[in-house]
Amino acid sequence: MMWPPSLLLLLLLLRRGTQAKPSPDAGPHGQGRVHHAAPLSEAPHDDAHGNFQYDHEAFLGREVAKEFDQLTPEESQARLGRIVDRMDRAGDGDGWVSLAELRSWIAHTQQRHIRDSVSAAWNTYDTDRDGRVGWEELRNATYGHYEPGEEFHDVEDAETYKKMLARDERRFRVADQDGDSVATREELTAFLHPEEFPHMRDIVIAETLEDLDRNKDGYVQVEEYIADLYTAEPGEEEPAWVQTEREQFRDFRDLNKDGKLDGSEVGHWVLPPAQDQPLVEANHLLHESDTDKDGRLSKAEILGNWNMFVGSQATNYGEDLTRHHDEL
Repeated sequence: MMWPPSLLLLLLLLRRGTQAKPSPDAGPHGQGRVHHAAPLSEAPHDDAHGNFQYDHEAFLGREVAKEFDQLTPEESQARLGRIVDRMDRAGDGDGWVSLAELRSWIAHTQQRHIRDSVSAAWNTYDTDRDGRVGWEELRNATYGHYEPGEEFHDVEDAETYKKMLARDERRFRVADQDGDSVATREELTAFLHPEEFPHMRDIVIAETLEDLDRNKDGYVQVEEYIADLYTAEPGEEEPAWVQTEREQFRDFRDLNKDGKLDGSEVGHWVLPPAQDQPLVEANHLLHESDTDKDGRLSKAEILGNWNMFVGSQATNYGEDLTRHHDEL
């Protein structure tokens, strides 16, 4: 089967998103390339007043935290006990929850929405239903099936699609960490969301450089940086926000002040250093629950401080009363 060009193009646009000249009045520009980690929770971190909503959403994820708020305290503690067992099994299985295991769990819950989106698309890619996605399956599902040597013969801009295909294959090879040419769910997630995986950092940087480096000198010049954000109409005066972006390039993007961005500077821009939020929260939960101060948590210690980790009907009611009292 081969998809018609119009359907192929629609699929590619849906998958990649479209770029258009931004409106001068649209606010900050060029932010689509920059990946900022989302906060673990929008709730205030207000443990001192008995409001543990931030901790609940950080530990469980926002949607699951809402589910716990509907449980009785007994049901909530029972489910928390099963989570503790899962955290330990996912680590070294020694019967304790270490800081690393707690951090890993929090990071896992915060990426649930990404894994859910991959699961929703899984059958589109896993066409032979063997539980893995081979490169050929991914290629055919995305670009359509072509016989060797006939790739994109029916598409007007065939060379562009060939470059896109080669780029996707390169990204797939990096995501495929064991090199067996088939992707597990985790490897497909890395392919589709490379900005979320440290081992994909270099490929994100390489793709960004290729997108912006129009003269192919291996760097991003200021005019190439601006061209990614703004296309001037004939006779149009450059808007003030473009001048601001030039200043951003000069003052904050070009770290070594040589007038251009190399790969390291592009990485600092699109994948900026950030605080390890799951680690900060894991340290907080460990500190508040480690009653014997041995640097690890037993199941009993976690359940002894269960209302900091998870909510229930009782804690939800208590937090509502606290908020009501504060408003008064």
